[in-house]
Amino acid sequence: MPRNIEIKARVVDPAALRQRALALATAPEQQLEQDDSFFVLPAGRGRLKLRQFADGSAELIHYQRADEAGAKASDYVRVPLVDGSACREALARGLGLLGRVKKRRSVVMVGRTRVHLDAVEGLGDFMELEVVLREGEPDADGQAEAEALMQALGLADAPRLAGAYLDLLPRA
Repeated sequence: MPRNIEIKARVVDPAALRQRALALATAPEQQLEQDDSFFVLPAGRGRLKLRQFADGSAELIHYQRADEAGAKASDYVRVPLVDGSACREALARGLGLLGRVKKRRSVVMVGRTRVHLDAVEGLGDFMELEVVLREGEPDADGQAEAEALMQALGLADAPRLAGAYLDLLPRA
């Protein structure tokens, strides 16, 4: 099962952060529009979301991750979908829709780490790191790599966020 180490932080100057990330990039930047629908799961069963992209493609993602600030491990399963809209309707009917998060995401690869620069509708600007771990690699290796990258990006002292963007949105 794929695993990564994640850090999420609010961003004060997204343009400056983007320039620092691009200076470290090992692949071309990618721009994405994402619409994430989260579904109700029993407590302790992680999170289930349907991610729909502007080009019409979609993927179903289940992940388990501690809702705590700082560098944390996440294991996940991603399933590409042909019909995201129909899947969203079926899951909403069967499980219940918890909420939606819409964002513009710039993805910058720095080695094996995905640096997400996110403009989240209704919330503002954020940065998320995902250090992709190798099979059997200890979390501590990824955590050290994530912290070193936070330092290189000028975010060593940035307050870390717990949970998902969904948790920060006001409930209707």
